[in-house]
Amino acid sequence: MIIKKAILHILDFNSGMSVFSQNLLDLADDNVSTFLQKHIEKLHKDSARKNGRFNEESGFAGALTEYKNGGFDFIDFSTQIANVLYENISVSDRLDSIDLVAVDYILDDENYFALLLITNKSAYTHQVITDENGVHNEIMKHYAILPAPTQKIDSYALINTETGEIYFSDKKRQIDGRDVVVLPEILLECTSGVSTKEVVKIVKETANEVAEEYGVNSAVAVSKAKSYIAENCEESDTISTEQLAENIFSESPIMQEAFEKKIEEKEIPKDIKVEKTSAVRASKSQKIKTDTGIEITVPVEYFEDDRYIEFINNNDGTISIALKNIGKLINR
Repeated sequence: MIIKKAILHILDFNSGMSVFSQNLLDLADDNVSTFLQKHIEKLHKDSARKNGRFNEESGFAGALTEYKNGGFDFIDFSTQIANVLYENISVSDRLDSIDLVAVDYILDDENYFALLLITNKSAYTHQVITDENGVHNEIMKHYAILPAPTQKIDSYALINTETGEIYFSDKKRQIDGRDVVVLPEILLECTSGVSTKEVVKIVKETANEVAEEYGVNSAVAVSKAKSYIAENCEESDTISTEQLAENIFSESPIMQEAFEKKIEEKEIPKDIKVEKTSAVRASKSQKIKTDTGIEITVPVEYFEDDRYIEFINNNDGTISIALKNIGKLINR
C-alpha cells in the first residue's frame, strides 16, 4: 500500500466546536503511516462491509472526479466532506465525538479514496506531575483515545476511484424522526448492497428453512451451502444463487426452486458479490446445537463423509449423531 495524502479533521459534537486541519498528516512519521495502513488493510477484509455504486445524480461523485482531475485541492475537498458530515450528524441522535480521516492511497495498483469516521473513546492513563512536593504519579481520564490498529472502525467508506466501486459500513442515525445512514444516503449518494456477513447468514437461514419444510436434514443442507461458498470463493468473488441451490438440493428440483424463491423474496440478487477471504473464513465450519444443550463445531467437508460424522434417524423420531475415527479427546 502507498499512502499519498492523508488529513484529520475533528468533529466534536459534545462541545459544538470542530477543528478542520489546514495541513496534511505527516506520513514520514512511522506511527501515523502504520496506524492508517493497518486500519485500511483491515477494512478491505471486513466481512460486514456493504458495497455500492454512485447514483447518477450523486454530487459526491462529481466532486471526486473534479478532485481526480486536479480541480479540487485535497485539503479543500476533505474540508467540504467534513462540513457535510458535521451539518448532518450534529442534528442526529448520535453525537459521539468523531475524527474524520481522509486518505488518498494506492492498493494493488488501484487508486482509492477513503473516509474513516473514528469515534473517540475515553480511557484512563497515568500522568507524571512535578511540583513543590516532588514527583508524584496520578491517574487521569483521557477523552480522545483513538482505536488501536487491531480494533475495528465501524463507520468508513473505501472508494475505488477507477472502477467507482464503494465499500462502506455505517451506523443508523435518527434525523428529523427518520432513520438515516449518513455515509451512503447523504454524503456519497450511492446504492447499498448486502455484506458478505449478511449473505452467509441469509444463505444459511434459507437453506435451513427449506430443509425443514421438506423434512430433510437441515444440518447437512446448511453444511452444503457453506461448503459451496468456501469452494466457490477460492476461484471467484461472485456467488450464483442458482448454482448454490443446485449444490445444496442436488436431488430435488422442487427444493431448488423453493430455495431460489425464498432468496429472491429476501431481495438477494441472483449473482452476489462477496469478499472472498471473509466468505471462506465464515464457511469453513458449522456449529450444531441440540435441544439437549450439546454444541459441536464441525468442518463443513465432514458432513458428507460418514467416516467422520453420521446422522441416524431413530424409529422414535429422534436423531443420533455419531462422531467417528476420533483418536484423541481434548478438553477446552
